[in-house]
Amino acid sequence: MRIGELASVVHALEKWEAAKSAVSELEGLLRSQDVELRQMAEDELDATHEQLAHQTHKLTEALTPKHPFASMPCLIEFRPGPGGMEGRFFADSLFRMYKQYLDNKGMAVRVVKYETSDSAGDSTGADGELPLQEAILEVADEGAYDLLRGEAGMHRVQRIPATESKGRTHTSAVAVWVLPSFPENNAAGEENWDNPESDFYIDPEEVRLEVMRARGAGGQHVNKTESAVRLTHVPTGTVVAIQDSRSQQRNKESAWRLLRSRVAQQRREIREEQAYALRNSVLAKDKMTRADKIRTYNYGQDRCTDHRSGLDVHNLPNVLEGGEMLGKIIDSVREWLVARDIRAMMADEEAKVGVENKKGSKS
Repeated sequence: MRIGELASVVHALEKWEAAKSAVSELEGLLRSQDVELRQMAEDELDATHEQLAHQTHKLTEALTPKHPFASMPCLIEFRPGPGGMEGRFFADSLFRMYKQYLDNKGMAVRVVKYETSDSAGDSTGADGELPLQEAILEVADEGAYDLLRGEAGMHRVQRIPATESKGRTHTSAVAVWVLPSFPENNAAGEENWDNPESDFYIDPEEVRLEVMRARGAGGQHVNKTESAVRLTHVPTGTVVAIQDSRSQQRNKESAWRLLRSRVAQQRREIREEQAYALRNSVLAKDKMTRADKIRTYNYGQDRCTDHRSGLDVHNLPNVLEGGEMLGKIIDSVREWLVARDIRAMMADEEAKVGVENKKGSKS
């Protein structure tokens, strides 16, 4: 455990002890002969119990081993899924939602890629969205990956499109990826991309580089300069294309960073798949992949439902504006992740004990 993580455990323990002491004190006052003291204790006890439960969760979270990429910045990718043009419009809604949420929190957000569909013309969605084809946000703050990793998956929307003349509700989906990122300068240890043991290491000999003229809006520069960059990691078939900057070098740097992040995430997922196979009976119901529907945004019912934490919130406009309701949903998913990780730890221990018992019975 790192020094910073140890400090957070100490802080959480102090808060928990203070809350537990407050509950004990109020329970003692309930036995007082003084009527006013008993009434005061009764009035405050429920809220104090809630505070103790909250601090218990915070302490549990602090004691749970962190995800290997938890302290890292992250990249958020948005791609429309099933639903045609409506899926593209909602992809833009989610892009705006997360950007506004992160701006509200004062986090360092940069648009790495934002491409709309040329075939859509001037059409816009029900909320004035653009037909987004693909977008990438970079969040440079330390710990951004831990904050947002639970947002990865399929986000489903149910609403009446602006072009729907008969008032029928359509269902569309958007895929969101959350990938670990890293500083411009090379890092040490597990995040060192020159270290063959690192998840971020990619052999340059295994990458095919292509440069080309950018497509879409951009004026004369687009037509005359080969600034767009496409990288292909041959072993995995992972392809990254960046054309947002006028500088080929900057596009190349962004493409390499995104490629490292995608490959690192794939390697991590492979290890997690192996771990899930070991503890499948315990965690089968908790496993979520990027293909799973994680959340539904229902315009007609003014409702947003997360299908993992089970939280339902109303006031959908506040969610889509990146407001406090979105923060409430994200917090509920982080609590769900902690509970799942604790069950995973227990399953790991049970599996290890089972292996040891088998070894002992054979000897």
